[in-house]
Amino acid sequence: MPQPQATPPKTWTTRALLAWMKDAFVKADLDSPQLCAEMLVAHVLGCERLKLYTEPDRPASPLERQSLRELTARALKDEPVQYLVGEGWFFSMPFHVDKRVLIPRPATATIVEHVLQHARATPGFGRDGGNDSKAFGAGVLIADVCTGSGCVGVALAKHMPAAHVIATDISPDALEVAKENAERHKVADRMDLLRGHMLDPLDEHPVAKAKGSLHYLVSNPPYIPDDEWDSTDPETAVQANVKGFEPTIALRGGADGLDFVRPLLAEGPVHLRRGGLLLVEVAASRANEAKALAQANPLVEAVTVLKDIEGHPRTIVARRK
Repeated sequence: MPQPQATPPKTWTTRALLAWMKDAFVKADLDSPQLCAEMLVAHVLGCERLKLYTEPDRPASPLERQSLRELTARALKDEPVQYLVGEGWFFSMPFHVDKRVLIPRPATATIVEHVLQHARATPGFGRDGGNDSKAFGAGVLIADVCTGSGCVGVALAKHMPAAHVIATDISPDALEVAKENAERHKVADRMDLLRGHMLDPLDEHPVAKAKGSLHYLVSNPPYIPDDEWDSTDPETAVQANVKGFEPTIALRGGADGLDFVRPLLAEGPVHLRRGGLLLVEVAASRANEAKALAQANPLVEAVTVLKDIEGHPRTIVARRK
């Protein structure tokens, strides 16, 4: 096994492998180097990450070491670890991911958290189940536009056991991944996966085609503006592992990053019932512009911008009048 240290360990144990890989990832300036190392080692050993620490002195076989050498080399060339292992975590849930879909990110969890908080606090939007957790979300209809891996829609369906989700995407490949994740988390019977551009599939849905039927309309659309996509400034440039590997169709949002955000804010509220929420993730650099667009729509009120886990303005929230 190659090593960044002057003296390699006599035996490549799990502990030694994690230390070697973390050091390599730190030097390469990869995000979350410890997590990346854990994901790769657990993948090759075929175990849960927790077991890496309950059996730290387990020696690796020559085949395991060779596999880790190869995967580490690919990760050091910016290939996302989530694609290498075929899995990413979102809202404490594992999701299958590959090059057909974006990798779920913690920033997007803001949408799920806000919907769940609102539903618990608002009669008619999920709270009416009382103390029966299985009834949480009874009668609630949610649309997840640009669903990708399905992480937002699946997480909402999982945490609102009686809600129904309509998930849309223009990519048939993405919908295949979303279907796999819905089945994995046993919510496929409460999710309708529809192919089409943006809001168009809602007009074909037997329930959602009636305007004012949705309790929540959520979306993480493509929103990277051209100036950030083309930037070479380390502060604003799109990371190499994103730009080089994740699907461009799910990333780029046009010159100002609002090509897909704009129609969601303009036309999305029509589909919401009174008091329903529209939540759209946007580029932090365009949050103020997106907020102004939402405020200009006479159908909504109480427009706010939620910050993500890193404190960046990320999600536009508007309530249907």
